[in-house]
Amino acid sequence: MLLLAVDTSGRQGSLALVRAESSRFDILSLLPLEGRMYSAQLVPALQEALQQASLRKTDLDAFVVASGPGSFTGLRVGLSTIKAFAEVFQKPIAAVSVLEAAARVTKVDGPVLVAMDAGRKQAFVGEYGAGDPKESLLGWDEFFGIIRNSTTKAYSPDAPIRAAAASQNVVIQEIPNPHADTFARIGYEKLLAGVTVAADLLEANYLRASDAELFSLPKLIG
Repeated sequence: MLLLAVDTSGRQGSLALVRAESSRFDILSLLPLEGRMYSAQLVPALQEALQQASLRKTDLDAFVVASGPGSFTGLRVGLSTIKAFAEVFQKPIAAVSVLEAAARVTKVDGPVLVAMDAGRKQAFVGEYGAGDPKESLLGWDEFFGIIRNSTTKAYSPDAPIRAAAASQNVVIQEIPNPHADTFARIGYEKLLAGVTVAADLLEANYLRASDAELFSLPKLIG
């Protein structure tokens, strides 16, 4: 199965072209994408990846995309591009949570907490490995309180969260940001399990309202 995986959720993104067959998982190409330039880079990066592997767009079997949480603008670019490709080539899509990918990066076989910096002293928090996954938006202090009262280890790729936690004697271990190949691995598992989403139903999981929605709320209430 030839997969195209795209992550445009944060300041730095990536694109991976992967061939997955049974127990084999071959990364044919893994290209970085620069934040704020996703709309200009994504299609050329795909063309470059296909050229490197001597393949064509019509050879693609499925698409994997980071569905959030993350940058509103970045996620829209990635999701709209994948939607367009999936509709044109009539191929399935697997949507993968950024927090789920971060949890996979920890390589922990068991319960794990992962956090991504959401700005405004808030964190996108995912709980994995202990029943159904849970994702939420929490203030730093609330999240640190959860860590203090839990035996589950916490991880984050984002220095501001780790530094703020350390200042309160809370341990959050460092992990690298997940790249598109990690999304591809999770997406491949979802595709095999039949967990796909139609292009017209593909939506971002922001976990919070946009600034525009927040600023317009008082007007709506008034």
